[in-house]
Amino acid sequence: MRKASAKAGAAKSNKTASKRPALKPATIALRAIKGGKPAAAPEKKPVARVIPTPAAPDDIPVIALNLAPAKLSPAMQAYFRKCEQKLGFVPNVLLAYAFDSAKLEPFVAMYNELMLGESGLSKLEREMIAVAVSSQNRCYYCLTAHGAAVRQYSGNPLLGEQIVMNYRVARTGKRERAMLDFAVKLTSAPWSVEEADRERLRRAGFSDRDIWDISAVASFFNMSNRVASATDMRPNTSYHKQAR
Repeated sequence: MRKASAKAGAAKSNKTASKRPALKPATIALRAIKGGKPAAAPEKKPVARVIPTPAAPDDIPVIALNLAPAKLSPAMQAYFRKCEQKLGFVPNVLLAYAFDSAKLEPFVAMYNELMLGESGLSKLEREMIAVAVSSQNRCYYCLTAHGAAVRQYSGNPLLGEQIVMNYRVARTGKRERAMLDFAVKLTSAPWSVEEADRERLRRAGFSDRDIWDISAVASFFNMSNRVASATDMRPNTSYHKQAR
């Protein structure tokens, strides 16, 4: 009897529950703290249009020293005109040296011989040395100017950026890697260069004349980096956007 009553009670309870109206989800309204009305949406204020201020030229003045330019020789006047025709501007490093023709002309002659003259090194390889050395010295001028040259000669903007930041991440061949390792060692620890370093270059395919040229280019840019840093030499702004 008790079991029957229990079953009957459960059935009645289920029947009653089924007749109850389904509960609707509670609707939550956001209301103001006072007055019981929905809170008003915040007033949208017009957004002022920000017009960026043009950046000041990065290369004015070219150097931090107050050195008046000297009168250029006819040869240097012609050379400056040639730069304007080929590049569209005169590199600021030439303007920096232009206070003294006795310094400008040997600098130009040495640069042209090392970077553009006959060599077992390609022009790209010489520019790669310039950038790897300048990266060790953190030379703003040479990293900007010669990083652009690596991008231009290689047709690969990525390579230019990699050598500026860390030449070891660039996927170069064994020849280029040996060359850059030597140039960087000559820059950071010149006293530690020994026959094993030169022999590694020979095994990578460089002649003894090539080793001279690698050393000369690396040495030239170590000198140039230090002069540029000492004088706060600023690269032409045109370099930043070249070959990208």
